[in-house]
Amino acid sequence: MGGVSGFIKYSMFIFNFIFWACGCVILGVAIYARVSENGNDIVSAEVQPINIHAAANLLIAVGAIIMVLGFLGCCGAMKESRCMLLLFFIGLLLIVIIQIAAGVVGIVYKSKLEDSFKETFQEQVKSLTLEGADHETFRNSLEKVQKEFKCCGLVDGAADWGRYFDQYSASCLCTNVTNAKDICTTYNGKQVYKQACGDAIIDFLKKNLMVVAGIAFGVAVIEILGMVFSMVLYCQIGKK
Repeated sequence: MGGVSGFIKYSMFIFNFIFWACGCVILGVAIYARVSENGNDIVSAEVQPINIHAAANLLIAVGAIIMVLGFLGCCGAMKESRCMLLLFFIGLLLIVIIQIAAGVVGIVYKSKLEDSFKETFQEQVKSLTLEGADHETFRNSLEKVQKEFKCCGLVDGAADWGRYFDQYSASCLCTNVTNAKDICTTYNGKQVYKQACGDAIIDFLKKNLMVVAGIAFGVAVIEILGMVFSMVLYCQIGKK
């Protein structure tokens, strides 16, 4: 009769204790964000790209799932419970399958998602030249984006501002730029950034998606190792 490997057993416990602790942190932060009265004041309701409460709800679900899996892994390893280890294995397997499916969907619909962003930007350009409190809020928000990304306008550059160009052109101006010929252009006698903010935002998302993909790959490797360890321990307990 084979014995249970102490290395695998305690490695499983340590790994899942950290896993469980991370779940607790995520759950706590998400609940705070959900119940906080200032949760939706971070970005004005007219221009916020995502609903803060929806994001918090998603994090609550993620934190809860991580906590449950961490608990099953810890207890399954220490108590040598085949049932808990099997549930832990199945849970991780489902998560890996969802990650793979999400990755495939992301690759397939990448171009469609980019086109959707561009269509949204085309519609929002109208708000730059219309009057009203909501449109004024949107113009102020875009001005902040211009300062952050060093861009101008939303789709067609400075021309998007129309009659409001002189009022909002300060954040469009190319100042202290070393490669001005590459990123600046002339509009109404002023040197402004050539790139539209819509393109800058899409480029930013593409770069960050690569980072997210790298993190997801690393997490998937850890998850697969967790599945292997849990199944090895499951088999060893059965032989014992």
